[in-house]
Amino acid sequence: MLPLQSAVPTVVADLLKRGEMSGEKMAFAWRTAVGSGVARVTTVRLAARGILEVVTADERWCRELKHSESVILARLESLLGKNVVTRFQLVTKPGGSSDSRPTPRAPIPNPGKTL
Repeated sequence: MLPLQSAVPTVVADLLKRGEMSGEKMAFAWRTAVGSGVARVTTVRLAARGILEVVTADERWCRELKHSESVILARLESLLGKNVVTRFQLVTKPGGSSDSRPTPRAPIPNPGKTL
């Protein structure tokens, strides 16, 4: 008998390989392959001929994903099947900064409060 933790990845991959590709299915596979941290700063869309368009928050994330492309493609292949995603097309979101953290804002003074 197989332990549950070793069967789950196989079952999830089998479920993902069935049926038509959708945006939600691709987003789930992407989040599974790269983790929630990277998924938060990227958006993906599967284009023609298996090209995965990956829009990143900034240039730094583009570089990181380019370095990990072969690993991510292998993970996506195991989840979605061969030749579903054949390569990336990395794009930085217009207006993206070099730091994806939110900019701190000054507190808004309370007009009813006396200083």
